[in-house]
Amino acid sequence: MIEPLADPFGRVHDYIRISVTDRCNLRCVYCMPSEGLEFQPHDEIMSYEEITAIMSVLAPMGVSKVRLTGGEPLVRKDLETLVHQIASIEGIQDISLTTNGMLLPAKARLLKEAGLTRINISLDSLQEDRYARITRGGNVHKVLEGIEAAYAAGLDPIKLNMVLMKGFNEDEIKDFIALTLDRPLHVRFIEYMPIGHATDSWRDTYLPLSRVAEVCEEAGWNIQDEPGPSGNGPSRNMRVDGARGTFGLIHPVSDHFCDSCNRLRLTADGHIKACLYWSDEYNVRRIIDDPAAVANLFRKALGAKPLNHEMALALEKKAQSHTPTVRRMSQIGG
Repeated sequence: MIEPLADPFGRVHDYIRISVTDRCNLRCVYCMPSEGLEFQPHDEIMSYEEITAIMSVLAPMGVSKVRLTGGEPLVRKDLETLVHQIASIEGIQDISLTTNGMLLPAKARLLKEAGLTRINISLDSLQEDRYARITRGGNVHKVLEGIEAAYAAGLDPIKLNMVLMKGFNEDEIKDFIALTLDRPLHVRFIEYMPIGHATDSWRDTYLPLSRVAEVCEEAGWNIQDEPGPSGNGPSRNMRVDGARGTFGLIHPVSDHFCDSCNRLRLTADGHIKACLYWSDEYNVRRIIDDPAAVANLFRKALGAKPLNHEMALALEKKAQSHTPTVRRMSQIGG
């Protein structure tokens, strides 16, 4: 049996998040600048065959869960082809997708038939004008159509990711939780992270998730802790009494979950990142034709993985032990 992928702290890694493109059809304020970000040339982006080759190495090493991200993964042509290729690899048990949902109406059924297991849809506001402002041009009605398409295709669970930002959307917490009352939706409130732009503007926008509990109390909702749906990850999940769905809190800054981290990341241009926050990267694409070298490089990347990401120190303007990444979230794959 091949030795599983473990780091120096004994954390076994069975999950990889693969960015298939750095391009996106939106320009969300926390993910990309409004202008000036140059996209990588197409020949620098990993092909589906290269991604499949890497997964064929990782699956026997115990990596059984895959999440496809971007940029916006659905701007990549025929993404269902990649889903099918990965699903055909022995040992792969779960394939998920993070998307803004804008292109999902035309793709949900094809993705499900290809082997997609579940889906996360980024949705930071239910208000038309506000959503357009946060995404710099998005149409929230298209996203809502995408959610319906995911339901119709049988994707389950369907999770809605809301990045909570002071001055942007904190007044919609109640509206998002209300979505879980009558439908089996799973809302995730996520702290705003300083990926690629640890600036004063980020600190001014950061909002602790303690506000969510306050909103529930103000609404008179009785909430209970809940195990959560498949692919629960680091979320602390809760359910309003009688609700069909759940909501959860993900605290990457104020209450990090690094001690249980099981994630690897692969950027669209073929670099391994063992930690989302730090700048350490390893170019696996240059050795793609040598499976043994690919396996060794993943082990090397994990061998250098720090104990935690220290994002909280950025919030406090304190010195950190490593160099934070300068890549934007769209370039890494969140």
